[in-house]
Amino acid sequence: MAAGSRPGGAPLLPLLLPLLVLPAAGAECAAEGGPLEPFDALYASGVEAYYGGDFAGAARCLERALRSRRELREARLRCRRLCRAQVRLAAPGPGPGGDLPFLGSVLRRAECVRRCEEPRLGAVSRHRAAEEVRADFQRRVPYSYLQRAYIQLNKLEEAANAAHTFFMANPEHMEIQQDLENYKTTSGKVSLIDREARQHMEDYTAGVRHYDKEEYELAIEFLERALQGYYSEDEDCQIMCEGPQRFEEHEYLDYKAGLYEAIADHYMQVLACKHDCVRELATRSGRISPIENFLPLHYDYLQFAYYRVGDYVKALECAKSYLLFHPDDEDVLENAGYYEGLLEGTVDPATIKPRKEARTLLRRHKLESHLLRVAAAGLGYAYTEPNYWNRYGARQDEHSVPSSISSEPEEGPRLSLTKKPMPKPDRELKEGGPLLYSDVKFVYNSEQLNGTQRVLLDNVISEEQCRELHRVASGIMLAGDGYRGKTSPHTPNERFEGATVLKALKYGYEGRVPLKSARLFYDISEKARRIVQSYFLLNSTLYFSYTHLVCRTALSGQQERRNDLSHPIHADNCLLDPEANECWKEPPAYTFRDYSALLYMNADFEGGEFIFTEMDAKTVTASIKPKCGRMVSFSSGGENPHGVKAVTKGQRCAVALWFTLDPLYRELERIQADEVIAMLDQEHLGPSEMNINPKDEL
Repeated sequence: MAAGSRPGGAPLLPLLLPLLVLPAAGAECAAEGGPLEPFDALYASGVEAYYGGDFAGAARCLERALRSRRELREARLRCRRLCRAQVRLAAPGPGPGGDLPFLGSVLRRAECVRRCEEPRLGAVSRHRAAEEVRADFQRRVPYSYLQRAYIQLNKLEEAANAAHTFFMANPEHMEIQQDLENYKTTSGKVSLIDREARQHMEDYTAGVRHYDKEEYELAIEFLERALQGYYSEDEDCQIMCEGPQRFEEHEYLDYKAGLYEAIADHYMQVLACKHDCVRELATRSGRISPIENFLPLHYDYLQFAYYRVGDYVKALECAKSYLLFHPDDEDVLENAGYYEGLLEGTVDPATIKPRKEARTLLRRHKLESHLLRVAAAGLGYAYTEPNYWNRYGARQDEHSVPSSISSEPEEGPRLSLTKKPMPKPDRELKEGGPLLYSDVKFVYNSEQLNGTQRVLLDNVISEEQCRELHRVASGIMLAGDGYRGKTSPHTPNERFEGATVLKALKYGYEGRVPLKSARLFYDISEKARRIVQSYFLLNSTLYFSYTHLVCRTALSGQQERRNDLSHPIHADNCLLDPEANECWKEPPAYTFRDYSALLYMNADFEGGEFIFTEMDAKTVTASIKPKCGRMVSFSSGGENPHGVKAVTKGQRCAVALWFTLDPLYRELERIQADEVIAMLDQEHLGPSEMNINPKDEL
């Protein structure tokens, strides 16, 4: 059976499997026994076995790789915790040699850790995986291989759980969501297991769910368990930060810093890691941003839940715990006063203190922040303090203000959980401006395309220009251009090729393609920019951010019953999170992009429709069939999620354009191309047959 097909002939939806940087490995993972086998070597063996068609071997090695990584962490935690208890760090004494007791205890603790770890782990160097491999495990890529291997072995339950585990960290893979629905239908399995679930997150989510249903006793049970798990995980996170750190500003082998500079440099990186545990514990797998105000929210929910079950002492205790993080929160201050009034005559409210673990963590966090700021000021250490306790509460996808709050009397307590206000656009959104060129035909506006800041135009270029551009494309495009050489970056069922404006002009100047044809690419992209700037009534210059001539070709023999996408649903300047119904405008997204456009060159292919969707990445709001001269343009944010349906036959070509209003992010290759054009004009080599200046402004 082929690696890409399901039992019974239905194809397995392909996953995006990145190029891996792995150590050399045999097709069979080493036998168990002796020191722990490095997880990166096991991973390499599993991947090799998978591509060799040995699916049983792949599943075995990948499962062992996942287990090895877990056991590595557990062994390190156990040894570091043990040596913390056995070897206390001594206080330095006065005078010459006063630092020896402290440094001696450091040496003894290091010896203790090594002596504890070596029998199980072997030499430390065996477990230093490449950064790319660590990133794969962080993104749960091994589970994508596992689910495909288990399908071939007809182990549907294991495949479903592996797919679910991968999907929880990669919610943009909508084809996997469809795969999961198929698993549920085929196996009758409704509940799926996230094999990498973080228990404190699971308990927190369950607690909030019970709270929303007004099941307050259950909410208290899960939220208290979540807090216990959080503080346990925080301790583990602190300990794991004591491992090796990367000296980003120094070449380690040539490191010549003195004793105290070297200690300070390493310790500041350890301290920054520990300080960031707050963010790490609040961030769901596969996400970049944490749940805002995560730890304080536990106490906010609990103070109100305890009030609703009549435990006013615990309600006041949790309210005071929340106020440690936000002492000026008016709602919770009022709640605390209200609880004190309820307890009057029975308990002295002054004896009810914030919880000890909250006080301890916050005190430590403030001291860490102080030390990091001192280092930044005095040692040149680069550090910016994040806002760890955002008072807007949780993300909108996580919580809503429960309806029960609105039924409370005016003098009763309120939950301090407020909706984060929607960000206001940084510019006034307009559309309907002139199209500048008499031959350009308006087709649909935003309302007709069921969205915001969208437009569909025809006749932007002529049939002859489409043919000429296609001839240029065949002479200059490279497979994988723009995607680090990956020939199938979005789906293994299509080949992706591309070229930039500068490359086209370079080939034209060298005579490898007709110069006027190469310049056509430059000219039509400028025409598109002018139209977009004019139609959306922008009151500042729109600059090129990236310009790419792209073709997608269906690969023969891989199209039967295909149901993946040519390009997954995404937004152009933010990270689409369909599960959260949000789009996070943060790196690695191209946050500086403001408008996008796609100018199509042909229609002689099957499939390949451009689609807009809702934020859920599933509900299609508009579908556009490409053809020569047709251009769709739209604002680049989360208001316009989009993708491309599978190209199942032939080749689909287009000019993809991204624009920015910020001149700092102008496309470098475009600036260089402008210089080439200026040089060509001086040499009287002439423009293309197309004049980009508007002849008849509409």
